[in-house]
Amino acid sequence: MSNHESRPTIHIPGTTSHTIAPRAGRHGREGTLRYLKAGTGAPLVLLHTLRTQAEHFRHLIPLIADRYTVYALDLPGMGYSEIVPGASYEEPALRAGVERLLSELDLYDVTLVGESLGGVLALTTAADLPERVRRVVAVNAYDYRDGIARSSVLARVVTGGIIAPGVGPVIAQQEPKPVLRRILQGGVGDKTAFREDYLDELLQSGRRPGFPIVARALYRNMAGLIAARARYPEVKAPVHLVYGENDWSRPSDREANKRLLPAADFTQVPGAHHFLALESPEVVADLLNAVA
Repeated sequence: MSNHESRPTIHIPGTTSHTIAPRAGRHGREGTLRYLKAGTGAPLVLLHTLRTQAEHFRHLIPLIADRYTVYALDLPGMGYSEIVPGASYEEPALRAGVERLLSELDLYDVTLVGESLGGVLALTTAADLPERVRRVVAVNAYDYRDGIARSSVLARVVTGGIIAPGVGPVIAQQEPKPVLRRILQGGVGDKTAFREDYLDELLQSGRRPGFPIVARALYRNMAGLIAARARYPEVKAPVHLVYGENDWSRPSDREANKRLLPAADFTQVPGAHHFLALESPEVVADLLNAVA
């Protein structure tokens, strides 16, 4: 666990919590990374969405742990991975955290599964480390303009305020529970899929010192996630693009990625929204278990 006192309030049966030690990176100190581990079999790495953490996969992990050794990472600065003052939270820095997990644990033949932000990082990590990656499943990749602001008027107002100059840092420090609930529930069709104990967990990890700076940096770095699409054609491993029918991405966004990855499998899940791991974990599990 990193250098703070708070601990997760949610325990996923069958998982254990681990850390990767900090190190000196090319652009300064890279902090402690926390990850969950479960199961047996070939390695599978789960990469979560913007403003969430490894517990985002609480329903998916038990469905795949009898086929894979699962590693669910808290991306740099998020969940209970260390917040390093002055660190970058642009796409290359987040990707470096994923690559640290693979290299420090010496993982090969890896299935990378990412949702939203994690979907982008799964693809760019595979481009960087073709010798380690067996397969990529990118769920609702978050690589288009506006992102979460497309989910609702409230989300557009709040995220716009967070990234605004001047008032942005002040707004980023305010995270009322009803507001966060409304914004994140915009990613599911069945609002009960976004459970209250998970919301409380996100609020707890979000109260860590320095997290508002991380959150603001993440929302301000949308352009970097869009630019990362240029790396997709470099991916050598088989790719499966998965989208909820009602994801925030538009049909044109999905078609653009299909053109960049013409050999990729493509699945659109009827009725599903952005947080597929929360509302339809069995769909993702079936896709993964079929090729284990």
